[in-house]
Amino acid sequence: LYPFVKVFILILTTKLLFQKSYLFIYKIFLLLFADFGLYFGNNKKVNNAIVYYEDKEILKIDLSKDKIYTVKGYNGDVRIKVKNKKIKVLKEDSPLHLCSKQGYISKSYESIICLPNKIVIKLENNSDIDVIAV
Repeated sequence: LYPFVKVFILILTTKLLFQKSYLFIYKIFLLLFADFGLYFGNNKKVNNAIVYYEDKEILKIDLSKDKIYTVKGYNGDVRIKVKNKKIKVLKEDSPLHLCSKQGYISKSYESIICLPNKIVIKLENNSDIDVIAV
């Protein structure tokens, strides 16, 4: 990665940045750095999962306890499984079953959105400070 950073700095400091061939490279580096920031900046340990139905919090789940939960969704019951501090939708009633096919999530930037059942599962940590503005 270090040689790529040198090339990126060289491009930024020259007037070649605005030529079409270098604009493409600039965009790729911008996306790579944004992706690294998203991954490393939000890759925090999570302790809880919050389940929402139609934007209303209906359940708060402690991820340290392995358990299966059932909540009411728009199309029927949604079964949620917690195992090894990870969470997934085990079973739900929807046409394509995309929610249960998504698998486990465990990072603070991940979420499960089950549109047919109007269920959203978000992960959070217990820290008092969520965002620091500078």
